[in-house]
Amino acid sequence: MAYDLEEQEQIASLKAFWNKFGNLITWAAIIILGSYAAYNYWNYYQRNNAAEASGLYEEMTKSMAAKDNTKVQRIASDIEAKYARSAYAQMGALAAAKSAFDANDLKTAKARLQWVVEHGDDEYQSVARLRLSGVLLDEKAFDEALKVLSAVELPQFAGAVADRKGDILVAQDKLAEARAAYQAALDTMAKNDPGRQLVQLKLEAIGGAAATPKAAA
Repeated sequence: MAYDLEEQEQIASLKAFWNKFGNLITWAAIIILGSYAAYNYWNYYQRNNAAEASGLYEEMTKSMAAKDNTKVQRIASDIEAKYARSAYAQMGALAAAKSAFDANDLKTAKARLQWVVEHGDDEYQSVARLRLSGVLLDEKAFDEALKVLSAVELPQFAGAVADRKGDILVAQDKLAEARAAYQAALDTMAKNDPGRQLVQLKLEAIGGAAATPKAAA
């Protein structure tokens, strides 16, 4: 059936429109479809990575229970290399640091903790710095330990930071400053904090008073 004049004009307009914008529309469609496919693949990739990292972390905890530090360190390295952006990498590095510390391998313990400091989020970094300061305390690197502690800024770690600072000052035989640090820890810790009693004992051991707690509920 022959087209009438109006239909011919519509077809001509459509052809003109397609000739002018056809390539742009095609490429826009390709980009949209490609982005959607990439998004789906990324979600799959992330889920798959999380599952694999979780499996490695579980294997690590079993190796820690068996006190197989060599295997723990190998698994930690695998997680860091393959899944560095996952939470399991940070948790694994902290666990591997403890395993190394228990095995008296302070160099490896420090390296694992430093990895978390450099790659972890704020809370994991704070935990790593607290533990790193403890390792440095054992090495009698007092000034370095205090410097590491000074970088912990999250308020929820203030009590733990003051407590560790007191330990370092005691090791330096700076008892007056240590008493002030322990008292600051007690003033910051919640009343139900399980660490309060130990801090109080350390304070009293260096001549501090068993003061009424000022901590918030």
